[in-house]
Amino acid sequence: MTGISEILKEAVSLSASDIFIVSGTAVSYKVFGNVMARDEEIVMPADAERMISEIFGLADIKKSTDEISREMDFSFSFAGVGRFRVNVYRQRSTLAAVLRNVLFDLPDSSALNIPESIMSLADSNNGIILITGAAGSGKSTTLTCMIDKINSERRGHIVTIEDPIEFLHKHKKSIISQREIGIDTDSYADALRAALRQSPNVILLGEMRDNETMSIAMTAAETGQLVLSTLHTLGAVNTIDRIIDSFPTNQQHQIRMQLSMVLRAVVSQQLLPDKSGTLHPVFEVMTVNSAIRTMIRERKTHQIETIMQTSKGMQTMDTAIFKLFSDGVITKETAALYASNPEMMSKKIELFEEGSL
Repeated sequence: MTGISEILKEAVSLSASDIFIVSGTAVSYKVFGNVMARDEEIVMPADAERMISEIFGLADIKKSTDEISREMDFSFSFAGVGRFRVNVYRQRSTLAAVLRNVLFDLPDSSALNIPESIMSLADSNNGIILITGAAGSGKSTTLTCMIDKINSERRGHIVTIEDPIEFLHKHKKSIISQREIGIDTDSYADALRAALRQSPNVILLGEMRDNETMSIAMTAAETGQLVLSTLHTLGAVNTIDRIIDSFPTNQQHQIRMQLSMVLRAVVSQQLLPDKSGTLHPVFEVMTVNSAIRTMIRERKTHQIETIMQTSKGMQTMDTAIFKLFSDGVITKETAALYASNPEMMSKKIELFEEGSL
């Protein structure tokens, strides 16, 4: 079976976003959202273990594969090839791995169709900005573009806390400290507490995983830092409810008050296949104004979408998806599939095709 070095080189040459090493099937690549087998050679458990040992060697990890009880995350750079984020795990008692191909060069927001309205959120001086969406929807890429904008335009200290580090930033106008969970710190919560003593202007928190991390992030935002983070939710309303519901009932009133004051914006994103098969980002944008603050405080988050539909600078996910359809970028089937309200989307498309809209 081919060695891991050749597999990595081939994956990068094919512009594969992910590499799958799982026993019982062939080594596979994800290319433009589609998983394809590299060849017909089946990976046996011993093959998977050997390839993962080779990955450990490239990553300079002094650990035997026998020491992996469940799963582990790390990242590494392969000279002349690329940078990879890795998750090694056990399935059916055998080792498996998924490697994400991370580009050395920082992403270009304009080339990735990230609107200027979203990039301009990075101009905020304090508060919390959340980028949300499903796994693999491009949240980390959007955050990286925002951090690079801050790093290029403002003087200050940026602290990133990631699991693992994906993109490597150079010091530009800002000083940038990048910390990786498991290597530079034990947990998000520990790193976030420490960041408050590191004189940061901006904190990037790779993910708000639990209410302890959320609570510390809100405290950081209250004390004047800009906090950028992600959640695996889709939609601004779902995101707000998810944060509040993660706390015990007796704390939720206080959290509503706190969140209403520190939240600046929620951006939700999805990647939709366009007519050529290329993935195209689509964004829901909610910026917090006085009306939305009141709705968060008074437990009326279900009314936020109405405000978004009528407020300048905001848009719901379905409005953004319909615009991609009406501009001819995606098919009506794709629009209905990814819409939060497929039935309403189908009716709107029907009216558009009839010329009634």
